[in-house]
This record gives sequence, C-alpha cells and structure tokens, in this order.
Amino acid sequence: MTPPRLPRQASAPEGGGTPPTPAEDRGRVVRRRWITAIIILLLVGVPAGYLLVSAQQSRESGRDKAAKIGAVHVRPAWPSAVQRSIYEVPIPDEAWRVGYLETNNWHTSRLFTEFTVTARDLDAFLADVGTSRAELTPGAPGDTISAHDARVAGWTWPPGTTVSAVTLEQPDPRPTRDIVVDFSGPNPRVYVVSTATP
Repeated sequence: MTPPRLPRQASAPEGGGTPPTPAEDRGRVVRRRWITAIIILLLVGVPAGYLLVSAQQSRESGRDKAAKIGAVHVRPAWPSAVQRSIYEVPIPDEAWRVGYLETNNWHTSRLFTEFTVTARDLDAFLADVGTSRAELTPGAPGDTISAHDARVAGWTWPPGTTVSAVTLEQPDPRPTRDIVVDFSGPNPRVYVVSTATP
C-alpha cells in the first residue's frame, strides 16, 4: 500500500516570514485615541452627573420635609387635598392668606388652619362643615381654642378681642373642629383647629 500524497505547499515569499503590515497613519491614531477618551468620559461622566443631580434633589426634598415636620407655627401654605379631606376642613377655593400646621402624636392629630374669605364664601364654608352663622357664639377666642392650641399655632389676639365661634364635635375617628371667625377686619378671618383621634 502506498502512502497518501500530501498537497504541494507553495513556496514562501523571498526574504521569509509574513509580509509586514503597513504603518497606521498618525492622524488616524490620534483620532482613535480622542474618540476612545470621549467614550470613556461619557461612560463615566454621565452617570456621575446623574448621581450628583439626584443627590441634590434628595437633599432638597429632605430639607423640605424637615421644614414641614419641624414647623412650630402655622406657615403660609395650603394644606394638601388629602389633609383637608381627613380633617374635614373644606377651605374655599377663593380663600386667601391661607396657612396651616399639622401636628401628630400617639394620641391625637391636629390640623391648624387659617384663611380669609368673603362673607359669601364664609357662609359656604360654614354650610360645608354643617353649621351656619346663626350657630356662632360671640366670645373670646380662648373660649373655643385653648391657650395651648393657640400657642402651638402661633395665634395671638389683642386683649378684649371678640370673635364668633363654634365647636363641631363628631364621634371618633371623625375629627372635632373648633372654628373661630374674626369679623373685625374688612373680610372674615377664619381659624380652625381640627382634632382627630385615631
């Protein structure tokens, strides 16, 4: 038996070895390095920038929450729709100089609100909470809103101030609302302390 024949190999080029690859153009090398540097910068810089922006937003959000939690007096702002619903304080849409403060502990939660309204909007507000002007009783603010609650809210009235007020009690867990209306200005100023016991 004769051994199989191997195919004939081509002879190597003169000089031996593989042919040299042509040198890369210097401009192309510089351009490739710049593109690589830009890609790396984007891959590192964009996420880092996003993290910085996110951290700043988180810090500002924390400050806002701390300001709300740490508030010691009524501050100028509208309570949220959820707060107004829970504490049953339907502030008229046209009210102005609105302020509020919410306090919570293990036993009670309170929403202190104040706002100014027109006479017509006052009547609408009183009807919404289930009362009327006829139910308001003249007296000192302290007859309805306790000195403690007034101090927490930061409310003060000059000595001898006469207001009209009513307390609307409801069975738990619905809130009890102390409503004081000051008619001494050109428009009625309303003060409400709504107390909910979970």
